Amino acid sequence: MKLPLQITTRSMTLSESAEQSIREKAAKLDHFYDRIMGCRVLVEAPHRHQSHGNHYNVRIDLTVPGSEIVIKREDNEDLYVAIRDAFEAAKRKLKEYSDRQKDVKGSEGVPIVEPEN
Repeated sequence: MKLPLQITTRSMTLSESAEQSIREKAAKLDHFYDRIMGCRVLVEAPHRHQSHGNHYNVRIDLTVPGSEIVIKREDNEDLYVAIRDAFEAAKRKLKEYSDRQKDVKGSEGVPIVEPEN
């Protein structure tokens, strides 16, 4: 990543192990697709229900050449599951983005030849 990872929390404090998990998963994304320019992660606990426990939302904003990829995963009771699900979705979106970029680059250099009749 060209810019350092940014981790932000709302309505909660993040444990060291949860922050380390985010850093490790972000590093894996960077190895998976090495053209990531920036990564911002927002972790929040928006709903505090006494009878239902805490729910966590994880949002990941990835800046890549020519685009920004946003992943938002909502309401999971387990913070680590919410982090895992968000980063798995980010990996899928990066793969889709990478495949589209390869398709665009591959089609530019191929001349279109009309068949002769």
